[in-house]
Amino acid sequence: MEFITPSQVIHGYSMGIFPMAVPEEENTIYWFEPKKRGIMPLDGLKVSKSLRKRIDKQEFHVTMNKDFKGVVKACSERKETWISEDIQSVYTELHETGWAHSVECWQEGQLVGGLYGVAIKKAFFGESMFHKKTDASKVALYYLVEWLRGNDFELLDMQYLTDHLASMGGVEISQKKYLTLLSQAIK
Repeated sequence: MEFITPSQVIHGYSMGIFPMAVPEEENTIYWFEPKKRGIMPLDGLKVSKSLRKRIDKQEFHVTMNKDFKGVVKACSERKETWISEDIQSVYTELHETGWAHSVECWQEGQLVGGLYGVAIKKAFFGESMFHKKTDASKVALYYLVEWLRGNDFELLDMQYLTDHLASMGGVEISQKKYLTLLSQAIK
């Protein structure tokens, strides 16, 4: 598949699949449906003592949807990335139409961390996060979870469970359980 549309992305998420570009194949976009899915229980976020201190000291100025393109671009700046130019383009369109959101962490006027994803009804599909300063992505995740809880969301999908996300309370569930949670969150 060469290019995807915003409506295809929304439809895909609602079915439990998500798009990623594969760099080894000239950034061809494929749809993925992991047999094990990483989620963050909204009541299960683990905040370490050091992270709590950073949050309480307000080391970062945190905003939402202030620099969506900047967050996506920063997330794509890795040796290997699934965030191709086509992916960046379609998620920017999703943002412009109110589907995609970003949380940004700023320090001295510079974007130093953040994350982005897509919201459909009561489900949020986290796509990627980045940090240029220690704990900036964790602070962004903390504020995202607080926003989701405050807006009665039911599901925070993280696609794949990483060690980083597991250390913050992320868990891995079966595809079957995930699809049940997804169905409840988007009905």
